[in-house]
Amino acid sequence: MYTSGTTGRPKGAMLSYQNLLGQTLTLARAFRLVRNDEVVAVTSPMFHIAAIGALVPDLIFGYPTVITPTGAFDPEQFLDLLEAEGVTNAFLVPTQWQAVCASPSIPDRRLRLRTISWGAAPASTAILRAMATAFPDAANVCTFGQTEMSPVTTVLDGSDALEKLGSIGKPVPLVDVRIVDDEMNDVPRGAVGEIVYRGPQTMLGYWDNPQETAKAFHGGWFHSGDLVRADEDGFLYVVDRLKDMIISGGENVYCGEVEAAIADHPNVHEVAVVGSPHPKWGETPVAVVVPRDPAAPPSPADLIEFASTRLASYKKPTKVVIIDALPRNASGKVLKAPLREQVLEGSEG
Repeated sequence: MYTSGTTGRPKGAMLSYQNLLGQTLTLARAFRLVRNDEVVAVTSPMFHIAAIGALVPDLIFGYPTVITPTGAFDPEQFLDLLEAEGVTNAFLVPTQWQAVCASPSIPDRRLRLRTISWGAAPASTAILRAMATAFPDAANVCTFGQTEMSPVTTVLDGSDALEKLGSIGKPVPLVDVRIVDDEMNDVPRGAVGEIVYRGPQTMLGYWDNPQETAKAFHGGWFHSGDLVRADEDGFLYVVDRLKDMIISGGENVYCGEVEAAIADHPNVHEVAVVGSPHPKWGETPVAVVVPRDPAAPPSPADLIEFASTRLASYKKPTKVVIIDALPRNASGKVLKAPLREQVLEGSEG
């Protein structure tokens, strides 16, 4: 299965039968796949690990499975499908759940959803709250991981979703996890480090790419490239991608933290933060914003002031770029490379 390629060229992760059996056991536990009347919707493109990771357990357990069309996503058509097929378990990326939850038709529909899940991209607090409001009787499960891990490595149970809003949960039983610094030392509880993995769900390596394989497995653990922290209860929170982290004046600035602060602005629909060269600080954050109302976008000064009330001064963006839509790959992940190019070129969309 090929990786998403959001930080570079996609790589082919070689997955074994053992890897996918581990994924099956992980999802059975996460989604409590023990009833005979489950109907599962597979919504991701078949070239994405989220689709294969969901489909294999369904085949093993013999559950009716609805493979949805990919391409342009229509929330009303998706709700029609859930109702018509009696779907009990559905996974979407956060932007799709956002569109579904905005539908005024939900209260009048006869839906059987028992589990709603999301992953493949971060979900804002606003989206998670909308999901809880739209589907109060469904367990809201966050699944986190990556192609190289078959893919799920951590799960946030629905019972913890509101108390631990924004968390990706705890490691699944079949995956060993450490949070380490650059020297492979475990970081203290609460400190930020890279999450590394090993266990039966770990890929065999990258296809025809021994150099990247050796790099990914240095120190005997698979290096995810994700920066996380653990709270006092052991719940994990993604802070940033290692390759996306901004170093401004010697201080680490995590894009996810800045994005979360700006996303709370009432006139912001979506936001992505990238680093931009700065003559004094080396680089500083730049916020690329999609306005909620394109005809009345928020002013850059207003957004910077809004962010400054929620962030330390060195973390606030020094520039805001307004665009019509964030660039995404076919699985819904934001592509930051073209955003960086746009910012460097000084374009305003």
